[in-house]
Amino acid sequence: MKAALMTAPGEPDVLQLGEVLEPTIQQETEVLVRLKAAGVNPIDTKLRRRGTFFPDRLPAILGCDGAGIVEAVGASVRQFQPGDEVYFCNGGLGGHPGNYAEWAIVDARFAAHKPTTMSFAEAAAAPLVLITAWEALFDRARLQAGQRVLIHAGAGGVGHVAIQLAKWRGAEVCTTVSTEAKAVFVRDRGASQVLFYKDTEVAQAVMNWTHGQGVDVAFDTVGGAALGQSFAATKFYGDIVTILDADPATNWKLARTRNQRVSFELMLLPMLQGLMAVQQSQAAILQQCAELIDAGHLKLHVGQTFPLAEAAAAHQAIESGSTTGKLVLVMD
Repeated sequence: MKAALMTAPGEPDVLQLGEVLEPTIQQETEVLVRLKAAGVNPIDTKLRRRGTFFPDRLPAILGCDGAGIVEAVGASVRQFQPGDEVYFCNGGLGGHPGNYAEWAIVDARFAAHKPTTMSFAEAAAAPLVLITAWEALFDRARLQAGQRVLIHAGAGGVGHVAIQLAKWRGAEVCTTVSTEAKAVFVRDRGASQVLFYKDTEVAQAVMNWTHGQGVDVAFDTVGGAALGQSFAATKFYGDIVTILDADPATNWKLARTRNQRVSFELMLLPMLQGLMAVQQSQAAILQQCAELIDAGHLKLHVGQTFPLAEAAAAHQAIESGSTTGKLVLVMD
């Protein structure tokens, strides 16, 4: 089969289209999926630059997110049959092969039925960001109807999903963007307050929006100074969730003196640590989100698609930092 192979750590050109053996079912819980599309995520570019979690296994196939058609099922699989359309977040960290390829083996317990109203490209863009936003807002921060939430970088992959999930839950959303076009984009997704972070003191603007109280929840999807801004923008006893490592210069004193609860969201942890029960719960999140998508409550924005052979160009685009929504590789 054809696959975009990472031959060594480095610049995007280390991704080269090559031929590898088509995978086969080895365990009774597995399904063979003919991939139609694969999502491209920032974690993919980080692994390409610095090396995967399994540096001795090269060449590697990156790509955690995939969507496609089930071609064969293991003996104990009951929830899927050949012909079913599925989406999932599985593989791509350097151990189990990822989804920059024409075929993939996936444990059926970690997959979900693809939303019927979505194209394969849209579905492949969805799993990692859906699970990240859901776990951050609902499992970590316990966001409730009537609360106010600050979502950093609302036009990004995770951000634009988080806005919609927060609105569906009944919360009011403030978000940060860099351009007027992105401001229009996030307002269309449900943001009621939009801040241009390049020329706005974000924490003070949030305080003005909340009449000096601060938001109930802040969700940091960008890192750097955003975490410190979140402390200052969040109320006493509020929640802050970040998906990135804290900057060494972060001043934690304000969070402490406000009795804020700070949580970390690394949705790939179950895959890295073999926490199978949590991986199954993440598949359940995907199934719930499929229902929301098909009911019209949630949309995924694909900013650009690339052929599988142009994986390097997709990485260059995502590293430019100027994309809106998600980037996807398509196999047809």
